[in-house]
Amino acid sequence: MITLLKDQVSVGGVDLDNHLILAAGVLGTTGASLSRMRRQGAGGVVTKSIGPVPKEGHAGPCLIPLAGGLINAMGLPNPSRNFVPELETLSGEPVVVSIFGGTPAEFGEVASWFEGIAAGFELNLSCPHAEGYGAAIGSNPAMVRACTEEVAAFGRPTWVKLTPNVTDIGSIGRAAEEGGATALVAINTVRAMRISIDLRRPVLGNRFGGISGPMIFPIALRCVYDLYEACSIPIIGCGGVSSAADTIEMMMAGASAVQIGSAVYDDSSVFKTIADELYSPDGVPAAEIVGCAHA
Repeated sequence: MITLLKDQVSVGGVDLDNHLILAAGVLGTTGASLSRMRRQGAGGVVTKSIGPVPKEGHAGPCLIPLAGGLINAMGLPNPSRNFVPELETLSGEPVVVSIFGGTPAEFGEVASWFEGIAAGFELNLSCPHAEGYGAAIGSNPAMVRACTEEVAAFGRPTWVKLTPNVTDIGSIGRAAEEGGATALVAINTVRAMRISIDLRRPVLGNRFGGISGPMIFPIALRCVYDLYEACSIPIIGCGGVSSAADTIEMMMAGASAVQIGSAVYDDSSVFKTIADELYSPDGVPAAEIVGCAHA
């Protein structure tokens, strides 16, 4: 397998220790858990999504393991502004704060709380199971551009996480780019549900949720490929990445780095495991393979 040289990594304005980033919502709930993932080898970390008001999230069950992935409907639980102190001990670290809101102004308000703390922001415009947030507004190019402009105005790196649950992800990516995004993150979970045959009811408390994990990797790969064709800013691949081979494949499709989420559920040391196989002294520069699958 192709290996990479371990060199300086900078994606969308954020300097990373390697190409492997903790995805939002997975062990990003406290400063201690973020620090733990850094010690476990994550080159950068993204927090849980923080919104304008505290939310308890959906009633359980909220997370169900499946063969080949997970299905969840958390409902964006978060402490809102009370999360700020969690990041005070991580000053200077590559910590990207995931934020959400229902309007551009709400995105701007939340970003203002972390302006002097975060290495950058990731706009959650893609959660498929939170009414009025995420994909509910992230499928509208005009709204995506407006929300991005509001946060980009702070002059900090601005990543925009996109939903795959649209007809043309390229048009959404272009809207984010026009709004000042410095990178695109593709993708969030794919809309899904399961039903309990015995109970004759949906298994999730919210009925509907989103699938993550290896089963959505081909979907995420296609979205990264399409965005590389449609946009000119860096792309961060997210969705089912669980190995060094997955990482290389994502990069060949056009990703400059990857985020890892569901794989942490089974193995919190997955970052070190992947890095040990991904990097070697005689590896190739990452720039040599990013987008190389495009004819």
